[in-house]
Amino acid sequence: MKEYICKACGFNNYPEEFWEDDNPMYIICPCCGCESGNEDYTIESAKEYRMEWIKKGTKWFDPSLKPNDWDFSSQLKKIPEEYI
Repeated sequence: MKEYICKACGFNNYPEEFWEDDNPMYIICPCCGCESGNEDYTIESAKEYRMEWIKKGTKWFDPSLKPNDWDFSSQLKKIPEEYI
């Protein structure tokens, strides 16, 4: 199964997947900067990374990819349930 949603921030990275069949693709999320397979390797590590990202002001890792209509609250709702 391919996973396109960042486990740390909920960003939808389609068409590039963060995980495929429980294997990390080591893709860096353009929103929060989380690298799949590193900062999100466990549920706890994803939660810790998210909290740090929020504490630092939810700044985009790659601001050039930030949508004009980006909504922080809506994006967080896309985080897989077990990672909330």
